[in-house]
Amino acid sequence: MKRIIGIDLGTSTSEVALMIDDKPFIIPNDRGNEITPSVVGVKDGRFIIGEAADERQMLYPQDTAIEVKRKMGSKERIKLSNKYYTPEELSAKLLVHLKACSENYLKEPVDRAVITVPAYFNNEQRKATLEAGRLAGLSVERILNEPTAAALCYGIEHISDESSILVYDFGGGTFDVTLLEMFDGVLEVKASSGN
Repeated sequence: MKRIIGIDLGTSTSEVALMIDDKPFIIPNDRGNEITPSVVGVKDGRFIIGEAADERQMLYPQDTAIEVKRKMGSKERIKLSNKYYTPEELSAKLLVHLKACSENYLKEPVDRAVITVPAYFNNEQRKATLEAGRLAGLSVERILNEPTAAALCYGIEHISDESSILVYDFGGGTFDVTLLEMFDGVLEVKASSGN
């Protein structure tokens, strides 16, 4: 069975991870970093992603797109090097990069993913995220609220506890919170919200 990667497609940074030996493991990007700037750029007619694009944004703002996630699900087009792109198309470029980093690290093809979104994302924004995944060649198995993902990560290591936990997700562009209840080895999300 093929592995499923988890992608935090963030406003300012993105990460990709998977479960190894029942523990979450963050896959390093092409520069060996766990965190990839959510920046897409164009240089000499080709797309550059992450650190390479981030390093050029001050000198070439017309060739660089940042915080694309804020425009997901909108009809707005983003101008990059005199061409217009949808937020989904640019998010797909970032997802392709994260997918490639995963395949390089794992030495196997990756085509399935779970992608996180802010708790406040509406149906159109969630559909746009699914579309970005499809454009990137990924079968998106599930869209998961970011604070729920953080709560599950915490809960995996504390599954035997019986308690209620409030999990805060201080993102680069969002602030989310989830109330999680754990009992008898079961994690139950009671509420999730964000701004």
